[in-house]
Amino acid sequence: MDIPVYLFTGFLESGKTKFIQETMEDERFNSGEKTLMIICERGEEEYDTDKFAYNNVEFINVKSPDELTTRAFKKWERQYRPEKTVIEYNGMWLVDDLYRALPANWPVYQEMFFADAATFLPYNANMRQLMFDKLKGAELVVLNRANDDLDTQEIHKIVRGASKRAQIAYEFADGRVAYDDIEDPLPYDIDADIIEIKDEDYAVFYRDVNEEIKKYIGKTVKFKGICAKEKDMPQNTFLAGRHVMTCCVEDIQYMPFVCVTEEKIKLKSRDWRMITARIDFEYHPLYGGDGPVLKIQGISVTTRPNEEVAVFY
Repeated sequence: MDIPVYLFTGFLESGKTKFIQETMEDERFNSGEKTLMIICERGEEEYDTDKFAYNNVEFINVKSPDELTTRAFKKWERQYRPEKTVIEYNGMWLVDDLYRALPANWPVYQEMFFADAATFLPYNANMRQLMFDKLKGAELVVLNRANDDLDTQEIHKIVRGASKRAQIAYEFADGRVAYDDIEDPLPYDIDADIIEIKDEDYAVFYRDVNEEIKKYIGKTVKFKGICAKEKDMPQNTFLAGRHVMTCCVEDIQYMPFVCVTEEKIKLKSRDWRMITARIDFEYHPLYGGDGPVLKIQGISVTTRPNEEVAVFY
């Protein structure tokens, strides 16, 4: 049986505990089912269980990320028989480590990130990797203690650099809540006969294709990419893409598309080529499932871009 996980992330004093307390007081969320609350840091706020809508709750306090193992989760499952789990996660721990530890039957149903609006930008400047780790999976980003002088454009840019889907909410001291409504136009014309991707736009293009593939199926695209060709690939198949940095040098990854040609093309790894191709969505063994497959219409030798590593902006 699945045990849905509701994950609340953010740094100390960001408002996680207050929000979880209010959530547990709401009968629409806490309707009496057995709930396991895993608390990974202790701030000034304390939980008042007497105000919970129902108190069919077990608490586990975790002091180290090393305690969050798959074996531990399965042990808690046997011991407490939870029907759902709430995790208040430590902002200094990597969410990726938690996802790797969660058993397959503990799916994350919702992930929310909390921050103090006054410290969001300094934290991002000084702890970018930790911030990106929390933002990339969040469905909702809540900035508490907001004021009318906030640089919402810069905050929007940072959040969108990690996630396109996250909603951004600002909670003011007077109780007002405002939602980010800044539009994100693509930096290229998706309705053009040939969608031309500038060198600086590859990261945005790659992410958008993988998140919203339906709007690209059947479209023709042109971009500059570095090729990868392995001996065990079919003769008419190769990879083309760019190295992309999501938040810091340590996480640079090659992010390519599978490309298929009707004719044999002599390629070797690290060749830079200008690719023109139609985007389809279909099964390919290199993906191990369905994915964007580029049907090559034209390919030519090209120069390296000024910046070989693409970034989100």
